[in-house]
Amino acid sequence: MSDPREIDLPIPPEAARQRVDRFVADRCGLSRSFVQRLISEGRLTMNGLVVRASSTLVPGGTLHLSIPPIADAELLAEAIPISVVYEDEDILVVDKPAGLVVHPAPGHATGTLVNALLHHVEDLPGIAGVARPGLVHRLDKDTSGLLVVAKGDLAQSSLMAQLKARRVKKTYITLVQGPVAAEVGRIEAPIGRDPSERKRMAVVAGGRASTTGYRVKERFAGWTLLEVDLITGRTHQIRVHLTEIGHPIAGDPTYGNGTSRRGPEGTTRLFLHAWRIAFTHPRDGRLMRLEAPLPSDLQLPLDTLRLHGERSEG
Repeated sequence: MSDPREIDLPIPPEAARQRVDRFVADRCGLSRSFVQRLISEGRLTMNGLVVRASSTLVPGGTLHLSIPPIADAELLAEAIPISVVYEDEDILVVDKPAGLVVHPAPGHATGTLVNALLHHVEDLPGIAGVARPGLVHRLDKDTSGLLVVAKGDLAQSSLMAQLKARRVKKTYITLVQGPVAAEVGRIEAPIGRDPSERKRMAVVAGGRASTTGYRVKERFAGWTLLEVDLITGRTHQIRVHLTEIGHPIAGDPTYGNGTSRRGPEGTTRLFLHAWRIAFTHPRDGRLMRLEAPLPSDLQLPLDTLRLHGERSEG
C-alpha cells in the first residue's frame, strides 16, 4: 500500500459561498465524484469539522483532505518507454505517442501512461484520484504531444490554479479538410454530450462554454494546416469545433466524413498533435515554453502533399 496523502487548503476570500466539493476538485485536480466519495467517508474537514459536499466555504478557514492509501495492485508500475521533454524535481513533461491511453480505466488497467510514469517517477502522488497520479490535464488516446505531470503537491497546486485561470497556453497542430477562409479565427460554441450518440460530443444548447482559436499555418489543395489554441479544455473540443465549422480533422474516425476520415495520402491516424505548451514554473516562476515536433506519422502526409506540389495560395 502507498501512504495516505494529507492536504491542507487555505480558503481565500474570493472563494466565499463556493461549494466545498467543487473547490477541492478544482484545487487538487481531482474528479468531483472522487472528492464527493472522500467527503462521504468523512475525509474532508473545514476548520476541524466534517463537511458535506454541498457545504459552502468560509473564507479565512482551512480545509483538510485525507486521501486514503492506494493499493499497490490497483496501479502497476510498468517499464513502458516514454519520451521525456523536460524534467526536474517538481514537474515532468512528456511527449505522448498516439495510441497510448493516459490513465487506467475499464478495459485499460495496464499499458497506460500512468503505468509508465509510476515506473519512471518514484513515489508519484495520487493527485487526481486513485488512477491518475500526477496528472493535471490529459490528452485523448489518439492525440500525440505534450503533457505535463506534477511530481508533488507544490506543482499540482500551482498547475491546477494556472489551468483554472487559463494561464497555461496549449497549442496544437492539425490538418483539416477544405480551405479555411479566415487566416485567424475563434470558435465559441457550447459543448456537451451528443443527445443522439452518447459516446460523442457535440455543439449543443446548454453545453459547457468552449472556446478555440486558430491560425492558418499552411494551405494545400483540399486541406489546411492549422495552429490551434485550446482556450478551454472540453472533451474532444478541437475535433468538435472544427467539424462544426465544416473543417473536420484528417484521419478522424468519429467526427469526420468519408474524405476527411481517409485524409490525404499517407494518413494513418488522427492528425492532431499537442505541439507547444507554455506555463509558469511552480517553484521559481520562470516561463516554461516547450515544444514537441510533429511525429513521423504526421509528417508523412504533409511531405506527400508538398512533394506533389499541392500547396494552395488560399
